[in-house]
Formats: sequence, C-alpha cells, structure tokens
Amino acid sequence: MFYEKESKTSHSFKDKYINISQKFMISMLFALVWLGFSVYLSLPWLRDLSNITTPLTAVLIIAGIGYLPGLINSFIVMSLLLDRQPKFKTPDPHIPISIIIACYNEEKVIANTLRYIKAQDFKGDIRVFVADNGSTDLTAIQAEKAGKELELDLIVKSAERPGKFNALNEALKSVETEYVITLDADTLLHKSAIRFLVSRVITAPADTTAVAGSVLVRNSRDNLLAKIQEWEYFLGIASIKRMQGMYQGTLVAQGAFSLYTTEMLKKVGGWPDAIGEDIVLTWKLLRENKKVYFEPKAVAFTEVPTKFIHFYRQKSRWARGMIEGLKVVKPWQQPIVYIRFLTSINLAMPFLDMAFTLAWIPGLILAFFGIYWIIGPMTLLVLPIAMLQNFILYVYQREVFRELKLNIRNNFLGFIVFVLCYQLIMSPISLVGYTQEIFVKKRVWK
Repeated sequence: MFYEKESKTSHSFKDKYINISQKFMISMLFALVWLGFSVYLSLPWLRDLSNITTPLTAVLIIAGIGYLPGLINSFIVMSLLLDRQPKFKTPDPHIPISIIIACYNEEKVIANTLRYIKAQDFKGDIRVFVADNGSTDLTAIQAEKAGKELELDLIVKSAERPGKFNALNEALKSVETEYVITLDADTLLHKSAIRFLVSRVITAPADTTAVAGSVLVRNSRDNLLAKIQEWEYFLGIASIKRMQGMYQGTLVAQGAFSLYTTEMLKKVGGWPDAIGEDIVLTWKLLRENKKVYFEPKAVAFTEVPTKFIHFYRQKSRWARGMIEGLKVVKPWQQPIVYIRFLTSINLAMPFLDMAFTLAWIPGLILAFFGIYWIIGPMTLLVLPIAMLQNFILYVYQREVFRELKLNIRNNFLGFIVFVLCYQLIMSPISLVGYTQEIFVKKRVWK
C-alpha cells in the first residue's frame, strides 16, 4: 500500500506483481468502464431531462449527481481492492521523537492526553512540547503538573500570537529530533499508535516526509450526530486516505495526529497562516517531490462536534481549507503524476457539491411528490458502487481493529443515516466554506 517504488518493485496481488503505475491504470480503466456503462444506461434519463430543461443543463445535472461521483467511487473501489500493505521493516523502533500539542484553554483535557502518551509501548525517547497559544485558563500549569507526575520530558512553550499555526511553529523552533508528531489536545492515542507511525516512516522510501495517522471518533455514544461522524471517520475518511496513501500522496496529514520529518518541515517554513494549515502544509510538502503516507494501525481517538453549530463550523473550515490549498499549490504544480490526479479531483468538488445541493436535494423533494425529473430509478445506480466501497473498507478496518484488539461499536442507525443522508448535510455546508474563502470572509477558528 505505502511503499511502492516507481521502478518494477511492487507487492503481489493474487500471485501477480502489480506496480503502482499498473494499479493506477487498472483503477482508471475500471472507473472509465463504469462511467461508460453509466452513460449508456442514463441515455433515456438524459433525453427526458433534456426535454424538461436543456441538453447542456441535463448533462451538467447528471454529471454532477451520477457520472462524476460514480467515476471517483469506482476508482477508489478498484484501488482499495489492489491495495496491499507491506510489513514493517522495523516493527519496534527505538529512535527519539518529539510531539507538539498546540493548546488553547485545554486545562480539562491536557492531563489525560499526556497520560495516553506516557502509556505508549514505543521504546524510543519522547519529548513533548505543549504549545500554549495564549490560554486564559490553567492549561500551562496543568500540563506542567501532569508532566512531572508522569515523569515525561515535557516543555511548555508560550505563543501569544493567536492562531494554531503560530503555536506549532513556536514549538518547532525547539525540535531537534529527526521526526516530530503533532497531536490535538483532546486526542487520545492507542497504546501502539506512535510505534506504528514511526515504523511506517522508517519502512517507507527515503523521500517520505510525512505519515498521517488514523483518527477515529471516541464520543460516538453522545448523540446521533456523533454516531454519523463515527462512520465518516471509520469508512469515509479512512477509505480516501488509504487510497491516496497507495499512490504515495495522502493529501492531508492532519494536525490531529501525524508525523513529519523535521528538516523538511522547517525547509517549507513550518505551518502556514491558513485556516486549513495542515492541508496547505501537506500540499507544499508534496510539491517538493516528497511522499506522504497513511498508517491505518496508528490509531488515535478524537472528540467530534455534538452540536450542529460546531459541526457546521468545522466542516465549512475543512471545505475552506481545501480551497486554500488549491490557491497556494495548483494540481499541475505537483511533480508526481498520481498526486496531480488526486488533487485535480478536488477541483471538481465545488461542482459536485453544487450539483448535489441545487439538483439532488430539490430532486428528492420532487420525487417525494411523484415527480421523477431528477431523482428516479436511474439515480440508484450510484448506490451499489458506494456500498461496495464501504464494504471493502469495513473489511480492511475490521482486520486492523482485530490486530489492535479493539471492537467495532454496534452503530447500525448511524451507518444507515451516514450512507443515505450525510451528503445532504455536507454539500450545502461545503458550499458555504467555498464561498467564505472565495470572498475572504473573516476566519473563525473555533
């Protein structure tokens, strides 16, 4: 999955060696065949919708809610089927690392986060930097107290200028280890998370500059909104990252839990002044002709929003961060062809979200009253490939959980709502985020 040289070196798939270029071509061919099949079946739908609107409008609507989602999902499905994760070269590394935790008013959670760092089975030395970003509570005092009680090598760094990127960069100045990990203050690590993350970067090629950990939800029992997000993280985000990792370019080494090479991090100027600082940073690293991978066994658990207003702000920030990334690093500026393709998909996301918001949702309302101009039997063709994608990822994730001795929670209601309704919520929110960035609206960090 992660370590595939562009030469003939590769991993076997059903006793045949398939290198990364071949996997890309097979996945693309499958996606194009699926697209052709979809177009053929949709011709009656296209004709009927053209009579109601115009031919161009009909093509745009069907492309936005059918053709392009099917193309992307089928590419992901075949990529996942071809994915094989290599074993670690060094399963128990002993090298020293640093961890940066950027904090703002985290006095209630910081001690618990530090306890989980102390409980790691990683044998190397760990130095923790708590970057206090002008907290008005007792975050710094609680961090120092917990560090002494746990006998951690802990340093509190003060960054008075507001902005998470300022806190991270202030701590980065003092990092001397080859690798540095960022961790959110409310994120708890599985006991082997750091060991797996470091093992992956050691196993990966020498030009690897970051490895994203697998961030999952720990408060899914709180309400239905949290239950839905549990599946988003467990299946949706994980499938995208795993597919991108196979092509050597996970597009977001998220700040909540990721590892970076300190030298390259400093070379690109650290974290940028952006609302999606981790997105822009990752794309800058990729632009340097470096590789970014994903390690599914390096698991961390985070709190997700349980109130809709907080959920809305977070998701609109993520959408806005994607646009920031596209403005700073254009897809055609990426030197690796696979990364060029993956970032180009993001160029289509505003169109897809617009089509979903302005066509799919009104189409559902019309279908409820028996008017099947937009939503009808043909649109159900998108569901099989999406369900197959979720099933494949579920099988992969189940094996990861078994190895980590974790259990998958019984959350059937959340899964059904996630599959059938989640995009109804996400697309309009994403459009808001795109609009905020286009018109350079004031940033809201919390």
